[in-house]
Amino acid sequence: MRPEPTPLLTHEPITVVLVDDEPQFRAGLRSLLGFYPLPDNQAIRVVGEAGNLTQALDLIETLNPHLVVLDLELPEGSGIELLIRLREKDYTGQVLVLSAHEEAQWVFTAMQAGAKGYVFKETAGTHLATAIQAVLAEQVYLSPEVATCFFERFQFLNQNTLQLVRDLDLTDREQEVLHWLVQGESNSAIAAHLYVTVATVKAHLTSIFEKLAVSNRTQAIVKALRLGLVQK
Repeated sequence: MRPEPTPLLTHEPITVVLVDDEPQFRAGLRSLLGFYPLPDNQAIRVVGEAGNLTQALDLIETLNPHLVVLDLELPEGSGIELLIRLREKDYTGQVLVLSAHEEAQWVFTAMQAGAKGYVFKETAGTHLATAIQAVLAEQVYLSPEVATCFFERFQFLNQNTLQLVRDLDLTDREQEVLHWLVQGESNSAIAAHLYVTVATVKAHLTSIFEKLAVSNRTQAIVKALRLGLVQK
């Protein structure tokens, strides 16, 4: 999926997909976006809406929008999982999280998983227009309230990551495998990076899944990001 990388440099409408499980909220957001000014009077066009993870993946793959405005609470999965799945599909548009979750852990995990910006729902009226312009210009945007949460979490993780690794008993090699897993690499690619066999990578993944108490790659990536075990 390859949308125009810098849509603000063209005069084409900015295409947007809204992902939120509340139809009334999506309707209000759609109306709000119609009033937001962009440089050179460029239009914002909402081309699709999704209320769950499956719908969102299908819509984004089909419509290939410049921007996805994403809530993190979704039926059938989370917005974090959607971010990871989009990265696996090589989606190169931008994702702006608009969420009621104000906890530092959610902010940090969303940004680690690939979001370009994060705005709290209760302050959307103040920050959303600026956030959209920033992420479309390929800049990271955190509203002031979000930035405070993000850096508090970052400092906490820096202080506690080593202890977490010790507690989980991850070996150096397992940490390397986990790093490449979070980058979206396949088993064969990880094997090439580490100069080992695919069978060895699979054995390490089995051990990692057991230590993280997860059952698949996506769950492992989400948990690793949430715990701050690796950097994206």
